[in-house]
Amino acid sequence: MRTAMEEVILPEREERRWRCLMEELRKVSHIAMPMVAVTIMQYLLQVVSVMMVGHLGQLSLSSVAIATSLTNVTGFSLLSGLVGGLETLCGQAYGAQQYRKLGNYTFSAIISLILTCFPVCVFWIFMDKLLILMGQDHSISAEARKYSIWLIPALFGGAILKPLVRFLQSQSMILPMLVSSFVVLCFHIPVSWALIFKLELGSTGAAVAISLCTWVNIILLGVYIKYSAGCKNTPMVLSKDSFLCIGEFFRLAVPSAVMVCLKWWSLEVLVLLSGLLPNSKLETSVLSICLTISTLHFTVPYGIGAAASTRVSNELGAGNAKAAQMAVWAVMLITVTETTIVSLSLFCSRYVLGHAYSSEQQVVDYIAVMAPWICLSVVTDSLQAVISGIARGSGWQHIGAYVNLGSFYLVGIPVAVSLGFVLHLRAKGLWIGIVVGSTVQSTTLSLITGVTNWQKQATKARERILKERSEGRPSSV
Repeated sequence: MRTAMEEVILPEREERRWRCLMEELRKVSHIAMPMVAVTIMQYLLQVVSVMMVGHLGQLSLSSVAIATSLTNVTGFSLLSGLVGGLETLCGQAYGAQQYRKLGNYTFSAIISLILTCFPVCVFWIFMDKLLILMGQDHSISAEARKYSIWLIPALFGGAILKPLVRFLQSQSMILPMLVSSFVVLCFHIPVSWALIFKLELGSTGAAVAISLCTWVNIILLGVYIKYSAGCKNTPMVLSKDSFLCIGEFFRLAVPSAVMVCLKWWSLEVLVLLSGLLPNSKLETSVLSICLTISTLHFTVPYGIGAAASTRVSNELGAGNAKAAQMAVWAVMLITVTETTIVSLSLFCSRYVLGHAYSSEQQVVDYIAVMAPWICLSVVTDSLQAVISGIARGSGWQHIGAYVNLGSFYLVGIPVAVSLGFVLHLRAKGLWIGIVVGSTVQSTTLSLITGVTNWQKQATKARERILKERSEGRPSSV
């Protein structure tokens, strides 16, 4: 039986825990909501360009679609993955109040990503040779190569922009990114139109517009970081410490890139496989619509995952294990709520969903059949996006890399091939295979998160960030 003391203490403890959860939900929401908007606006840059190029004819649209896919897979996805290492380092350094280290880590990431761009550029320059070897039309291959070459400035710009975004994100400074992304999108629309149609540069104009807008975004964020009072305590100064941090950055960046790219590449494999199916035009169209819906929704959990990374890394860096665990509970609660609403909405609108993408009844009916599996992928993708953010904030990207490798390449793709080709379920079978891989991935990552010793993670974070002091060197505070 409870004592009188317990009767008083337990309700107070529960009330205090509830207040902490509500406060954490507020903090996470203030980061996640604008980050979702930032992600959507950055995604719309490529969407706007492809939409405008689509009015130039089938050749331009096909070449830009192929080039966009290949440049994303070989370049931008690689940069997005590598920069995940910065979320661990900057977020934990900020939480540990080692403010000067944020600049060192950011410059080390910029240097590392720029070096990574050079071999990627070589691949882009000779992209037409690869496409021709794959059996692609010569004219489409030549146009795709031209588009990719003019996108190279955007690649190098991404090597600078992505670390700057993580630098601000780790300090919960989301408003400047929101403003700059909105300004850049408003700038991109008329510039794309002028370059593509008025100056008659065609698909080349679309690539030039994206490159210009990337550098405009860099300038806007760079000016803010340089002159804003909010960044006064975290100055960005290039020093020898930035070069010394490169090894530490790569130790986290490489598994982070593997974690991101393995999932991204598995979806591209799915599209390639759909081209081998009977009636490949219909199957590829349906699969592309499914991927479009999934990708558009993914911007939401990605923003929540960014918030999770920021809050968890900050609290672990500060040594607050319980607060980090509370942040995990908060983001998972938001994620479950969001995915429930979206998946139910998609399922209820399954008979009209296809009309948004096609006027052909055969495609509309096929999308209605695929809708339950799309809903399930929404749930699994949301969970993995948020837990991946938790992994980046905690610094266990290497575990996520192993999980993704097993989930998609040992389970997902083999199941997809079996269902799609052996059991003749076609695009539906391919999609079910990836959903199975995503389910294995999200379930495994959820179990790992559930059994994580947060006190141990906090200790590791403090040791990682404060090791200079333990080695007898001056503090970076």
